[in-house]
Amino acid sequence: MYRNEYNSLIKWKLRENKKPLIIYGARQVGKTYLIKEFGKTEYRQMVYINFERTKEMQSIFLQDLDPKRLITAFELYAGTKITSEDTLIVLDEIQVAAQGLTSLKYFYEESPEYQIIAAGSLLGINIHPDESFPVGKVDMLTLYPMSFYEFLLAMGEENGLAKILSEKQFDMMAVFNEKFKEYLKYYFYVGGMPEAVEAFAQERDWKKARSIQNKILKNYRGDFSKHAPKEILPRINMVWDTVPAQLAKENKKFIYGVIKEGARAKDFELAIQWLTDAGLLHKVNAVTKAATPLVAYKDLSAFKLYHNDIGLLGAMSNLKTKTLVDGDKLFEEFKGALTEQYAFQQLLLKEEFTINYFPFDNGRYELDFIIENEDGELIPIEVKSGKNLNAPSFKIFCQRERPKIAIKTSMTNYHEETWMTNLPLYALGTL
Repeated sequence: MYRNEYNSLIKWKLRENKKPLIIYGARQVGKTYLIKEFGKTEYRQMVYINFERTKEMQSIFLQDLDPKRLITAFELYAGTKITSEDTLIVLDEIQVAAQGLTSLKYFYEESPEYQIIAAGSLLGINIHPDESFPVGKVDMLTLYPMSFYEFLLAMGEENGLAKILSEKQFDMMAVFNEKFKEYLKYYFYVGGMPEAVEAFAQERDWKKARSIQNKILKNYRGDFSKHAPKEILPRINMVWDTVPAQLAKENKKFIYGVIKEGARAKDFELAIQWLTDAGLLHKVNAVTKAATPLVAYKDLSAFKLYHNDIGLLGAMSNLKTKTLVDGDKLFEEFKGALTEQYAFQQLLLKEEFTINYFPFDNGRYELDFIIENEDGELIPIEVKSGKNLNAPSFKIFCQRERPKIAIKTSMTNYHEETWMTNLPLYALGTL
C-alpha cells in the first residue's frame, strides 16, 4: 500500500551527508512494512534486525559502540557482506536493545557511509536508564495512520477519486461528491491502521476490519501493562477509557472530572504524558491569543485529547455499521466527535502546521482549530459535521482579525467567499 512518507525516505536516501534515520510511530501504523518496501525497492540488499524478536542480539551494543565491530556483528547475523553504498541496515524495535539508540551517534560520527534506519513503537517512553538520545546526530520521521488520500489509493482509486483529490480538481469533486462521501464514511469506520485498511480493501468485510481494530486495541492494552510504570498503570487505563466520552462532549476540552469525580490534573498528568509520548493520544492545547508564534501563547492547562486513529476511536465507542447507511448521520455521531477527530488527523499529517484551538471572549466563543503555517500565517478552521453550517465563533473571529486565509470544512462543495473558503471534508488534506 502506498504511503506518502515513502517520498520522505527517497529524499533521505538522496542526501549526500545523511544521518541515521529514526522512524517514530505508534504500534501497527505500518513502520516495518514501509521500511521493508523501501529497502527491497531502493537497495540491492537489506539487513533487517528486529531486536524484539531476536533476543540474542539485544546485548550487542553493551560491549562497546564501535561501528566497525557492530557492522561485523550485523554481517554475522545476516550471513551477508554489508556494502555501505547499496545496503540498507534496518534496526527495528531498537528501544529493546540497551544502548542501541546511542550507537547511532557513533555511526554518524565515525562511519557515516553506512545507511541505517532505526524504528520503534515506544521510543518516546521506553528509553533505557542512563541511555542518551543522539540529539543532532540523527534524522527523524514520524509515521501516522493512513490519510484519507492513502485510503483512497488502497481502495483502488489511484486513477479516480485519489487523482481528482491530489490534483485539486474541485469542479470534479462536486460532480463526484456523493462518491467521495461514500468513501469518507468507509474511512470513518475503517480508519487508517494499515492492517484494517488492507483487509477491508480486499474483502469489504466490516466485521473483519472491526476485529482487527479490536485486536490492535487489545495489543495497546498489553503495552500498557508491559511498559508503563506500575504506579500509573491504573490511571493510564482510566484516561484511555475516557477518550470517547471526552470527545463526545459539546465542549471537547479535556475535563478531569469526566475520569472520576474530584479528579485533579496532578493525579493524571503523568498518565496523559505516557499516552502522548507513546503516540496513542495527541494533545492540542488552547492558545490565549491569536498571534504568532502560537507556541508563545499556549495554555498548558487547557487542551483536547485526540485519538491516534479515527477507526480505533469508533471501535472503542462501539460504533455500529448501520450508521453507514443512515444518510449523513455518521458525520454527526457523538456531537461531531468523529468529524473533528478526522479533521485533526488530516491536519496532523502536515508537519509544517502548528495546531491549536482558540477559546475567546471568556470562553463564549471557540475556534475548532487555529493553525500556523510555515510562513507564519494564522489560519482559522471551522469543522462542521451536520447540515447546520452556521458558525458564529468562526465568523466573529474572521470579522475581527480578517485573516488572509480562513477555512470552513463541511460536506458541502468547494466554494470561495470574500472572507473564507469552504473546503469539503474529504479535501481537507489538500490544505
